[in-house]
Amino acid sequence: MLERGKLTAPAGSRLMAKRIEPVDVLVGRRVRAYRLSLGMSQTTLGEKVGVTFQQIQKYERGTNRIGSSRLKKVATVLGVGVGALFAEPESDQPGQDPLTEITSQPHAARLLKAFAAITDDKLRLALVKLAEGLQERAK
Repeated sequence: MLERGKLTAPAGSRLMAKRIEPVDVLVGRRVRAYRLSLGMSQTTLGEKVGVTFQQIQKYERGTNRIGSSRLKKVATVLGVGVGALFAEPESDQPGQDPLTEITSQPHAARLLKAFAAITDDKLRLALVKLAEGLQERAK
């Protein structure tokens, strides 16, 4: 029963707190990674799926679960099968997927595209060494 912004439970029942499940976080991270790889904004994805960008943010964080019909729409817009959003992580630790973790970071898709466009192995290695040097400096 909904009373002016409050959710109340019928007598004798208990409301359960909403839990964030690891699979919801994994799917959200994968949605973000695929979206970023396409250079698509949350607003654009939301418009194509029929939700607000705020809802896309919640999906990507795993705060809100994506219903099955909406998940199918999201996958279609991203150009992947639904199964790609559920792919098992390479890591042995539950909830840890290093590839998705990295590719869902801002600018990662741009960096990977630029790296892939470099055909000279020496230049690629120089870029890797530059990134590693920046990493050490940031510590």
